[in-house]
Amino acid sequence: MTESQLTPSEETELLTFPTEFPIKVMGLTQPDFAKRIGSAVRELVPEFDPSTIKSTPSRNGKYTALNVVIQAQSKAQLDSIYRMLTSHPLVKVVL
Repeated sequence: MTESQLTPSEETELLTFPTEFPIKVMGLTQPDFAKRIGSAVRELVPEFDPSTIKSTPSRNGKYTALNVVIQAQSKAQLDSIYRMLTSHPLVKVVL
């Protein structure tokens, strides 16, 4: 059995831009975690409203998961956002 591989042009066709795109960001629980992530996202998505971030603590409260929904304009923009978030000092995981 062979695995099908997407060509770069087929890969870019998986999303049609602009599109609403959810991002899950996880990190250690801190009082200003959502505020700092919201500010960071606004640097790359100026129209993003940080008040729309949904925050969910882990069962024991050590970690917080943020649901961030942006209006993505391009794959390049999404790539930039993921690079920025994965390198952010407060962030442990980005999905």
